[in-house]
Amino acid sequence: MTAGTRDEWQEWQEWRGWRAAAQDALYAPGGFYRRAEGPAGHFRTSVHASPLFAQAVARLLCRVDEALGRPAVLDFVDMAAGRGELAGGVLAALPADVAARTRVCAVEIAGRPAGLDHRIEWLAEPPQGTTGLLFANEWLDNVPLEVAEMDAAGVARLVLVREDGTERLGDPVDGEPARWLERWWPLPGEEGRRAEIGLPRDEAWAGAVTTLLRGLAVAVDYAHTAGTRPPFGTLTGFREGHETRAVPDGSCDITAHVALDACALPGGRVICQRDALRALGVTGARPPLTLASTDPAAYVRALASAGEAAELTATGGLGDFGWLVQPVGVEDPF
Repeated sequence: MTAGTRDEWQEWQEWRGWRAAAQDALYAPGGFYRRAEGPAGHFRTSVHASPLFAQAVARLLCRVDEALGRPAVLDFVDMAAGRGELAGGVLAALPADVAARTRVCAVEIAGRPAGLDHRIEWLAEPPQGTTGLLFANEWLDNVPLEVAEMDAAGVARLVLVREDGTERLGDPVDGEPARWLERWWPLPGEEGRRAEIGLPRDEAWAGAVTTLLRGLAVAVDYAHTAGTRPPFGTLTGFREGHETRAVPDGSCDITAHVALDACALPGGRVICQRDALRALGVTGARPPLTLASTDPAAYVRALASAGEAAELTATGGLGDFGWLVQPVGVEDPF
């Protein structure tokens, strides 16, 4: 290898686009999502907040089952399954007759966790040709993407990053990424304005939806729409329950909010989690005070459940998450 080639290789190793850097930091051997503690060791999703979430998804699966005419095999595919918490919770919440017909597939890059219900299949990729519900809770925000930033001349350039999180501007954005920006996140000419180029999320979602023969695909995530794009992007990190600077060294989660409106395929629509969960019976209503005198233990349980429901549907919190609802050959169940 010549000195020039060596220098070029070292330069490539030091500076990369955020998509390649995050891909290695999250999913390469030793990456963040292959660590033993799993995502729950660093951040709390709706799945971890309350069993009410899995129960609501189970009710949604039952609606899809009815819309499909109660097929002999009903599929539930849990994308980015973590350690199988949602898959297990949904299976436990299903009525016995539905559970007996349901094939549950947890899709996750990490290895199968010990003690997982033997009825749950553990896969690295979603199965093809399914009939039922594909559910992706906080998956798309971890699909790595490029970041663009306006330079002093008003040109959108790719942001390059080192493993320690240091950034610099690279080449101008061109081709399909440039067209995506123009359509979905047009940047004003102001220096420093940033955008995350969501094209890989659009492609990942379209690929997941094509695995369904009939049924419903749902993506749940931090989201924004074309009219509310943040001026400086949303790229960030999470470590041990706290938000931190995004550093692509494998020590933290790297995430960015999802342009769910760009991901939506024909027939799809975006609703907020608050409305989705309320439509599935998670209301957060407090139990009647009379229950406290007639059955104190039941009152305490109902009060705790109401508190959990309030967290799942809270304005300014989990309730603001977007649900991208994508029917495939069935009516929208909401």
